[in-house]
Amino acid sequence: MPTIAPMLAKAVSEVPAHEGSSGDPTWGYEPKWDGFRAIVHFDGSTVEIESRGSKPLTRYFPELVDAFARLLPAPCVLDGEIVLRSGEPGNERLDWEALSARIHPAESRVKRLAEETPASFVAFDLLGLEGDSLLETPFGERREALETLVTPLGDPVHLTRLTTDTALACEWLTEFEGAGLDGVVAKPLAAPYAPGKRVMLKVKHHRTADVVVLGYRVHKSGAGVGSLLLGLYDDEGELRNVGGASAFSDARRLELVDELARLVQHNDAGDVVTGETERSRFSSGKDVSFVRLDPTRVVEVRYDQMEGMRFRHTVQFDRWRPDRDARSCTFEQLEIPVAYDLGKVLV
Repeated sequence: MPTIAPMLAKAVSEVPAHEGSSGDPTWGYEPKWDGFRAIVHFDGSTVEIESRGSKPLTRYFPELVDAFARLLPAPCVLDGEIVLRSGEPGNERLDWEALSARIHPAESRVKRLAEETPASFVAFDLLGLEGDSLLETPFGERREALETLVTPLGDPVHLTRLTTDTALACEWLTEFEGAGLDGVVAKPLAAPYAPGKRVMLKVKHHRTADVVVLGYRVHKSGAGVGSLLLGLYDDEGELRNVGGASAFSDARRLELVDELARLVQHNDAGDVVTGETERSRFSSGKDVSFVRLDPTRVVEVRYDQMEGMRFRHTVQFDRWRPDRDARSCTFEQLEIPVAYDLGKVLV
């Protein structure tokens, strides 16, 4: 089969209930995995792995290529998620940082990491089997075929959980976060696969936190604030960078410059003080400079989850908090999900 754009999901605020009065379920609910979305093509001998944006991932995961070629019993096209597990058995969770490190240009490092931090694949859809396309087949039937194909394979290829019980899906939304998962996805059981379309629904965790504004990056257009740099105080009283907030309108970007003007730091010569955030393989070639601000302004932001000492994703600006003292913005305010063993989530 040719390159296939993955079917996407639209964000909703709660797990959708079944529709209609027949009593038959309309949704299938799955855990939302936090990894690299991947379409796997296996023609019986050769394996190709494509990312959500159709970029090749094959060379970065040789251990998965070997597993697919060795375990898959027939040519097929799988939709799923590449994830990486860390922790001791009985206390495992998903490890986004270790997974991100797997994307590296050096062949020697790719080979070494494949041995030191092997990845797993969680399958949640079957798009083709033995040369036949299943894109027009209802999801409920695709799922049955996927179970027959994947269930016997074993590690590192897993079948995602599925339920039609809305109450159980709501339990998953809470419990599985403790293993590093990202929420719950609802899929219409009667729908065909829709490449590139937002047919599925996703429910993610959303929380708020009061954080200190450390600085801002100028928008790539050269006008206004592109993003705010945010910080929290740790147990030793050190102010740590925890991520950023962006996605401002053109008008709001200009307003923020005025609102933050009195906080801009200047040196003895009167010049604006700037800094640079740490570079990563994702920021290569990008401007990582920012305007430093006096760390006294507090903003309330919306976030989904933490990854170590940082917000896992870019957060959303909610409102200024002039009533909050910056020194009171600590990590203690953050909600820490109850730990849950990843091994109990994987099938």
